[in-house]
Amino acid sequence: MRVCKHVSHAHQNGTPILMDIRRLKSFIVIVDSGSITRAADLLHIAQPALSQQLAALEEHFGHKLLIRSQQGVSMTDAGHAVYRHAQIILRQMEQAQADASAAGNSLAGRVSVGLVPFSSAATLSVDLLAETRKRHPGILLHLTESVGQTYSQMIMNGRLEMALLHGTGPIKGVRFEPILSEEFFLVAHRDFAIEADAKPVPVNALDGIPLLLPPAYNFVRRAVDTAFTRTRTNLKVVAEVEIVRTLARAVGSGLGATIMPKAIADRIVSESSEPLICRLVSPRIEETLSLCVSDQNPLSEPALAVRDILLELTARLKV
Repeated sequence: MRVCKHVSHAHQNGTPILMDIRRLKSFIVIVDSGSITRAADLLHIAQPALSQQLAALEEHFGHKLLIRSQQGVSMTDAGHAVYRHAQIILRQMEQAQADASAAGNSLAGRVSVGLVPFSSAATLSVDLLAETRKRHPGILLHLTESVGQTYSQMIMNGRLEMALLHGTGPIKGVRFEPILSEEFFLVAHRDFAIEADAKPVPVNALDGIPLLLPPAYNFVRRAVDTAFTRTRTNLKVVAEVEIVRTLARAVGSGLGATIMPKAIADRIVSESSEPLICRLVSPRIEETLSLCVSDQNPLSEPALAVRDILLELTARLKV
């Protein structure tokens, strides 16, 4: 089945509503690649032809969409708006084709989900893939676990349909559904002389201890920073690590301790062959894990099915 390449046609009165969907795809690639030259290579078309497509798009909307510089391209306010709607339009076209192909059969289509790293969400990826394949084999599940991108912004731009992330909002354009509260645990090698006690370890007892944590923009790091600041405790971060496997090995090697949500703390302990201490901290450090979706664009039927599976899996984490 061939997807129609126009989302509308021109009226006889000359109203300029002609829109080639290929131009929207090209615009997205230009923005995502950050350069018209790189986009032309990715799209396998000549750069002048791609520039003409962009010019036609800007003429259609009556606004400049991109600003070019030696560093590449950046979006104007109008460009941000067009980018967001282009993502939505293309996803709807893909879903329309999938629905037509699967008419009368099982659910089909592409569903994009973000799972925030350093959280319980990051432990659900394989189970989510397995359950989705088992129940809805026609759904193409796209999973991303990135520390460098803001999931709420990606949902607003149409790049993601849902995400499990830390926080409860409010953020205009998205809706948060709190799922569970994650308590943070200290994980350290026994060489740090921290007793294996069932009681929480006081934050002020960790003054100056070498810690391995994510960068400052990460929700986990912010929560830890806040706890140390409130208790006037010296936070000594000796390395910023964004890879859980590397973090587990470093903690196991005694290079530093870490403070992580329970699911990640448990993973570090289970993956280590070294004797590790895992204890709650006091005052309690915790973050809310929420399901985030757009408050403007309803989820497709396949996305609703994936959402249900995701909620089932997160419910198990509460037990």
